Amino acid sequence: MAVIKTIDLVGVSTESWRDAAHKALAEASKTLRGIEGFDVLETSATVQDNEIDEYHTHIRIRFRLER
Repeated sequence: MAVIKTIDLVGVSTESWRDAAHKALAEASKTLRGIEGFDVLETSATVQDNEIDEYHTHIRIRFRLER
């Protein structure tokens, strides 16, 4: 029987929401095995001087637990 666990992460980038998601996935893959996918839950940004300063992408990563 398989069990899948999820964790939520927020990636941060000065380039784009896509890059922020890639950064979150890259960081998670340093310590997690068996990543099967992720869902984008939310995107947001911080603003400084009327310009986007940082892109934030909130993702939920799914991975299979090993016995």
